[in-house]
This record gives sequence, structure tokens and C-alpha cells, in this order.
Amino acid sequence: MKKLSLFLFVVGIGLLFQTCSKKENDVQRNNDSLHSIVPLNPEMKESRAYYLMSTVVGHRSSECGGRCISLWGKPCHIDCMGYGHYCAKLTSVALQQTSTDIIATTTDTFGLTDLDYFLMPDRSLNFTDEGNNRIYLNIPEQLVFRDTATLQFTFTGLFVSEEAEYNND
Repeated sequence: MKKLSLFLFVVGIGLLFQTCSKKENDVQRNNDSLHSIVPLNPEMKESRAYYLMSTVVGHRSSECGGRCISLWGKPCHIDCMGYGHYCAKLTSVALQQTSTDIIATTTDTFGLTDLDYFLMPDRSLNFTDEGNNRIYLNIPEQLVFRDTATLQFTFTGLFVSEEAEYNND
């Protein structure tokens, strides 16, 4: 447990220094190394499994005219959210399967954003299973709100496939 706590602390420090910066060259959007999920504790057998999720999201305001989403009835743009490949994001999540549904809940508070909401674009995250097979965890686009008690985000409707379902654009 101490090793997991230390690892999460180191990841947390790294997230504090993460920045959303302008890139001169386009990022290869479908590059599996940019959109991946890796286990943090593969030896533990629990109902929840912990992973490090990395992806690239967001676009410049000029690409959508500053009006790409509607929040509380007002069109707006929020940096480092939604479609595109402008900002690298790294966050730890707990995956849990309930009957046929897979959900992911963040376990670090500000890995995605310090706002109370996050617009997650469609993403297919590369994963290598125990049999060394490449599979994908697919997250459909969704606007999620921070839980007021835990301060975490929960993504729903996730599913696994042998091929990427989304082009990660």
C-alpha cells in the first residue's frame, strides 16, 4: 500500500507541473502512446482496478469561434477540453464494472481540470491485457461534473473492444 501511495504522490506532483501549451506541430491523434491506460496495481484483486489514463484533448478557441459548447445556455469555449489534440492530460482512475456497465472515476482531484466540470471527447485508450493482447477502452463523449463530496469525476458508458471505436480527434 505504501508503494501505491508513493506512486500516486509522484503522479500528483507531476500533474501539478502539467501545462496546457501550444504545440507548433500537430500531434499524431491516433498514436496509441498518446491515448493509453495502464494498470497501477496489476497484482491487486479488488472490485475496483486503478489505472493511469493519458490522453490528448482540446483545441484552440479560434477553431470553434469560441462557441463550441453550451454551458448553462451560453455558447463558450473552454481551453483543454473537448475535441482536438491541444493539451496532454494524465490522471489516475478507478475502473469498476457493474453488471454490463464500466465506469471510471478519477482518483486524483485536479488531473483533468480545476474546474467543476470536464468535457471529455470520444476517446479510445490503448491497453495491453495480461495475454499481451492490444485492446481499447472506449469512452464516449460526455460532460461530467465534479462530485461535490468527493471532488472526483465519473465517466459512464465505457466499453472495451478489439479495435479503436473513436479516431481520437
